[in-house]
Amino acid sequence: MWSDPEDVDGWGMSPRGAGYLFGADIVKQFNEINGLTLIARAHQLVMEGHKMMFNDSLVTVWSAPNYCYRCGNVASIMEVDERLGTQFKSFDAAPHETRSTPGRLGPDYFL
Repeated sequence: MWSDPEDVDGWGMSPRGAGYLFGADIVKQFNEINGLTLIARAHQLVMEGHKMMFNDSLVTVWSAPNYCYRCGNVASIMEVDERLGTQFKSFDAAPHETRSTPGRLGPDYFL
């Protein structure tokens, strides 16, 4: 879903300039039609790493800690068990002093 959840009724225009905003009513309708209880999505920065919305019927998971080396956000992964229970594991970015740049592995024309 390129569009983003928001506390709106129905659909709205996205401030990103592309896609739309959608509300709890749209999520409820989509889940009922498709026999779902949870929509899991990504591609929207969440400072806490994950965010449940609309009575836990939608979750956004963000797995890039300190996005673009400047956002200061936490990242998460969502584990789903055999009974469809969910658990989140959150993590911070690796400390700057422990990161390294890998050596060049490809041909010179991949600059």
